[in-house]
Amino acid sequence: MLLHTLYLVGIVAEAMTAALAAGRRSMDWVGVALLGCVTALGGGSARDVLLGNYPLAWVKHPEYLAFTAGAALLTILIARVMHHLRWAFLVLDAVGLVAFTIIGCDVGLRMGVPVPIAIVAGMITGCVGGVLRDVLCNDVPLLFRAELYASVSVLTGALYLGGLHLGLAHDLVMAIAMTFGMTLRILAIWRKWNMPKFIYERDLH
Repeated sequence: MLLHTLYLVGIVAEAMTAALAAGRRSMDWVGVALLGCVTALGGGSARDVLLGNYPLAWVKHPEYLAFTAGAALLTILIARVMHHLRWAFLVLDAVGLVAFTIIGCDVGLRMGVPVPIAIVAGMITGCVGGVLRDVLCNDVPLLFRAELYASVSVLTGALYLGGLHLGLAHDLVMAIAMTFGMTLRILAIWRKWNMPKFIYERDLH
């Protein structure tokens, strides 16, 4: 129940941040709503398509489309004060990332895939929505830049699945993994921790 609540919080937060990205690209209201839905639900959809897990979550629960599209459109009305809520949305984004990751890992486990694939399923759930948003906005995806994002998802998923493999209580493992992932993501933003960059500028000719 808690994880489902955090999932709803996460998709709403993701939809609202996507709406701001749409606004920076001067999209119309349909574009804002569509980008919000794609960002919030795209990771889970990509995971389910790759794993053959049907029906997709938003097909089974059409209300998710209403939540995400509604949150994106609401953002248009409150956009002027959104900058005052920057840290609140960064925290909610961290919540969404770790919640999506654990949900993706659970889907992989239920389908009986190997542990490494379950970790990848968690990362896809947590990160691909943001990739789709950035691609549609013609930006270099955050996932492919230096920020600690995908790595947080992978570590969170590995910790979660590792705890379950050791036979620890599910709720305890989930709490530990989520606390670790959220803390690492927020610290990475605050302290500006980055992954090493690959820079190649030499001309081959």
